[in-house]
Amino acid sequence: MAAEITVVLNHQGVRDLLRSEEVRADLERRAVAIAAAAGEGFEVETYRGANRYRAEVRTATEPARRAEATGRILTRAIDAGR
Repeated sequence: MAAEITVVLNHQGVRDLLRSEEVRADLERRAVAIAAAAGEGFEVETYRGANRYRAEVRTATEPARRAEATGRILTRAIDAGR
């Protein structure tokens, strides 16, 4: 029988990681790739929330809004961020 494994998280370490510059850069890289795959009219914003960095890809033009509303273009582009 396999031995039990106990994992104890270092909460401060996790918090520091989620607030790190490396995480911000990775999120921004992924968001830019998704926006590029979606096409013109999408913008990226990366910001630090209370607990972690966040990246957002959103429509910036009317044609992009239409493409998202009718074809879910951002959902289709999500794999570009890998």
